[in-house]
Amino acid sequence: MEWSWDVAFAVMPRLATGLVVTVQATLVGAVLAYVLGLALAILKMSSVKPLAFFSYWSSEFVRRTPLLVQLYFLFYVLPDLGIFLSPFLAGVIGLGLHFSTYTSEVFRAGIENIPKGQWEAARSLNYSAVQTWRYVVLPQAIPPMIPPLANYLITMFKETPLLAAITVVELFNAANIFSNSHYKYLEPMTLVGVFFLLVSIPAAVLALRLEKKFQRKV
Repeated sequence: MEWSWDVAFAVMPRLATGLVVTVQATLVGAVLAYVLGLALAILKMSSVKPLAFFSYWSSEFVRRTPLLVQLYFLFYVLPDLGIFLSPFLAGVIGLGLHFSTYTSEVFRAGIENIPKGQWEAARSLNYSAVQTWRYVVLPQAIPPMIPPLANYLITMFKETPLLAAITVVELFNAANIFSNSHYKYLEPMTLVGVFFLLVSIPAAVLALRLEKKFQRKV
């Protein structure tokens, strides 16, 4: 088996298009994971016990089941219930829901680290609940959360090949389709690894710098 630059150059445009889809799915899924994760963290900390109980165990159910199974459920099972999602939308929802259960723990830990005196000070100033969260809690809680949230973003990026199972033509699936059509696997799959490294390594370096930066402030 010898490396062919002709094959490499032939598959490159498809991989570039697949990489764009991969990045798009990662970013949209991350936004969903962060928003849902924050909401889930707040619900877990609710003083309403049934709500906190339901939020905790629903989160555990999602976290303890494989992402691949969840993707299959969204794309292949929901149509039996009359709910039809495009491959990309099902993939983004699957990524967002799955990783929201992890980001919720990051948010919860950050919120719990806010000293009780800060909450009491907000109450003494007659802040409403919304004002307390917006002006007191979240501005202090979010900066230390940025490094772990960035790490989850990288992890989510590396999990995107699972979207191929529901026909999303992301980076891995673009290579796989080419390989199955031309019976050439060395060049496409090697380049997939290179593309992932070209994105994940700079992202990991950035996450490390963010961690060092915010560790000095904590």
